[in-house]
Amino acid sequence: MRTFPLVCLFTIGYLSGPANAQSACNRECLRETLTRYFDAMVGHKPELLHVAANVRSTEDGVDRKLGEGLWKTITQVLPYRWDILDVRQGVAGAHVVVEAEGAPALFVVRLKVVGSMITEIETLVVHNQTEGMIYKVDALKTPSEAMTKLPEPSSLMSRKDMTGAAMRYPQGLKTGSFVKVDAPFAADAYRFENGQLMAGPGCTFFAGCENIKTQKLPTLSELTGRVVAVDEEAGIVWLQMNFGKGSLIGRDGTLLVFEAFKVYGGQIHAVEAFMKAMPVGTKSGWD
Repeated sequence: MRTFPLVCLFTIGYLSGPANAQSACNRECLRETLTRYFDAMVGHKPELLHVAANVRSTEDGVDRKLGEGLWKTITQVLPYRWDILDVRQGVAGAHVVVEAEGAPALFVVRLKVVGSMITEIETLVVHNQTEGMIYKVDALKTPSEAMTKLPEPSSLMSRKDMTGAAMRYPQGLKTGSFVKVDAPFAADAYRFENGQLMAGPGCTFFAGCENIKTQKLPTLSELTGRVVAVDEEAGIVWLQMNFGKGSLIGRDGTLLVFEAFKVYGGQIHAVEAFMKAMPVGTKSGWD
C-alpha cells in the first residue's frame, strides 16, 4: 500500500485533545448526539442538549448563542444526511439538507463531544444559489452510496496515510494541478459541490471535467484550512478550507468549504463538499 507524507499546507491537527486520545463516546454515541442535536434544533429547544458550561457555537464563522441563527427558522431535517464520526477525537459531523422558512438549505455541523457533553459547535448554512455560487439542492435526495458505504477492512488505511492522501487535494489546488502533486484519485473518482457533479465520469459542467485528476483548475495560492475529522472506519477525511482569492468566478470574495474525501485502498474514490461564498477575509472562527 502506498504511504503519503503529510504536506504542511495548513494546520494538520485538531482543536482540542491529544492526537491519540480516545473519546468516551463511541460511534453510536456520536451518531445519537447528532440526532439529538437535530431534534433539538427542529423543536427549537436548545435546552434539551447536554452542553458544557463553556460551550462555543458558531454559524458561518460568527459566534452565536445556542438557539440563534438557523435554530430560529429550521422546520425539519430532510432525508439527505450522512455522518462523519471520529471516535478517536470525539468529533461528530454531518452534511445535511434541512428545511428552513419553507425552502431547502444545505447545512454542515461539527460537534466536539467530551464524555457525554458537547463542547464545540461549528456550522455552515447555505440557503440559495447566491450564497452557494453552485447550488443544486434538488439533486440531494439521499446520500451517495460511494460516500456512505463502509470499505472492506483489508482496504482501510492508517489515519496518517488517509490524511496524507487527502492532503494532496488542497496541495493540487494551491499549485493549480492535481497531476503535478500526483493526487491519488481512483479511475472512477468524482467530486460533488453543493449537489452539482463537478468532476468525474458523466460530468458535463465544463470541458475536461470528466477526469478529476486532469481537469483544469484555478490556482488558489491563498488556500488555508484544517483537518476537522478522520472517520477511520468509514474511510473519510474531512477538511474545512478557505479557498481564498480567486475562488469565486466573476466576483470578489472567498469560498468557505467543508469537503470530505473517501479514502481507502491507497486512493481517493469520492469527494463531496458543501461550500458558501463569503466576503474576502472571512475566517472560519476556528482556525
